[in-house]
Amino acid sequence: MLQARQNDLGVRFEAQCRAFETEPFPGIEVRKDRLKRLLALTEKHEAEICAAIGSDFSARSAQETRLAELFVVRAGIRHALSHLGAWMRERRVATSLPFLPGRNRLLPQPLGVVGIVSPWNYPFQLAIAPATAALAAGNRVLIKPSELTPKFSDLLASLVEKYFAADEVSVMVGDAEVGKAFVSLPFDHLLFTGSTAVGRQVALAAAANLTPVTLELGGKSPAIFDPSCDLDAAVASVAYGKLLNAGQTCIAPDYLMVPQGQGAAVAAKFAAAIAKLYPRLGDNPDYTAIVSERHHRRLSDMVAEARDSGADIIEVNPANEKLGISDRKMAPVLVRNASETLRLIREEIFGPVLPIVEYGSVDEAIDHVNRGERPLALYWFGRDSANRRRVMRETVAGGVTVNDCMMHLAQERQPFGGVGDSGMGAYHGEWGFRTFSKEKPIFIQSKLSAGGLLRPPYGKTFERLFRLLKLIT
Repeated sequence: MLQARQNDLGVRFEAQCRAFETEPFPGIEVRKDRLKRLLALTEKHEAEICAAIGSDFSARSAQETRLAELFVVRAGIRHALSHLGAWMRERRVATSLPFLPGRNRLLPQPLGVVGIVSPWNYPFQLAIAPATAALAAGNRVLIKPSELTPKFSDLLASLVEKYFAADEVSVMVGDAEVGKAFVSLPFDHLLFTGSTAVGRQVALAAAANLTPVTLELGGKSPAIFDPSCDLDAAVASVAYGKLLNAGQTCIAPDYLMVPQGQGAAVAAKFAAAIAKLYPRLGDNPDYTAIVSERHHRRLSDMVAEARDSGADIIEVNPANEKLGISDRKMAPVLVRNASETLRLIREEIFGPVLPIVEYGSVDEAIDHVNRGERPLALYWFGRDSANRRRVMRETVAGGVTVNDCMMHLAQERQPFGGVGDSGMGAYHGEWGFRTFSKEKPIFIQSKLSAGGLLRPPYGKTFERLFRLLKLIT
């Protein structure tokens, strides 16, 4: 079975390569047609997509799927359709004086066949948003969705087959072994969204083919409460951002930093904010389950380790429901006074567990962030512009939202991507178009060029022109 899938994968890849060779530079109407079909797939099958994802999670809010996945994808496709002509246009580039009256131009050219490996946490958005950029840039696209969301992956494969020829866009369903074969193909560009550990393996596999990669990973994304912040508004924002999709979000606040002495008060406010968002958990359709028993067990083990070490554990279960691993619902947990040796301090949590760390000064907060790996996101809350500037300039993160959570991801006019251990490269909007294009520099020589005077046989004319060039460059 595995060999058959790998053979099928190779056939699909070769078909897309041959198709690209016959149409290496699709015109704007071809690209718009593909984007419009992608938009139709998104708009006409919303209920099916929500149902499949909900089934894979056992319980996932349809409203969250509509907002965090379908809305984001729809906005990205429409933005690309509106701006595609400008993105594709050959651009003038200034020409240095010695080379005038020659002209410089920059032509965005499709790369070829793009591979996309999408994760389970936002399976529609993180497959289709990069596909939008790749199609806008004129490429063919092969997608490998996660095996942890099998119903959605099968649905995506059938929908793509309905709207696209296999040599335009194709979905390859399979397990981790199929995934390994997928990332080993000689794509013209490979985009992977997932964990940092797997991202390293993907980069190694791609390097064997010199395939350029965009890695969208994760990490320990901090939220920092400045002493000047509106505490109630900040708590409400982080509670929502942390518990969207039950914390299974790559840009979710991973831990919270608060001024010294405020930890207990902030924890109490968080418990109240969570209860307002989710008065019940077990039978509440707004509160998402953990994707698998294995991930639920990992989160429970993290909390148990923290409790055994003496950390303060606050489970927020407003209706005092009995939640178990079988239903995969997990009550939000706040953790105070946790040792830096604990897993939930060292590792990305990816669930509804929020450590609260107290800091003494802005210097201490900045130092704490910078001691760790560079995060995918950073959130800062406050009114003090001097402190904000310091944190913005003296920390490194993939993206930042000030006085809210996650909003930087939804900006189609800004790039989205990680840095260091949280990833490399970026996409969304024009940055996605550029990621999946080769910006080809073109120099157009003029008939009036004097370049021939610099060719052999060298003599006095060459020396005079060369002295002149040295003066004007």
